[in-house]
Amino acid sequence: MSSDQHTRGEMDIAEQVSTFQSFNTMTKWGSLAIGTLVLFVTLLFCTGAGFGGAFITAVVVVAAGVALLRSKPEAEAAH
Repeated sequence: MSSDQHTRGEMDIAEQVSTFQSFNTMTKWGSLAIGTLVLFVTLLFCTGAGFGGAFITAVVVVAAGVALLRSKPEAEAAH
């Protein structure tokens, strides 16, 4: 009986979609930054890699992260 009266929402959700996409973007890039920082500091202070080894490893991780995490053109077209 009550299921017959249900109507699908008609509210404009553009702001919610924008907020969700912004949150996901900040989470994605923030995770890469924090992970790289933790890796750099760990290699710098807890191993014999020194500054050079820690820096080179961090640069490689950032380059791989940027390559893997950047927005794909086909993903933008789907929205």
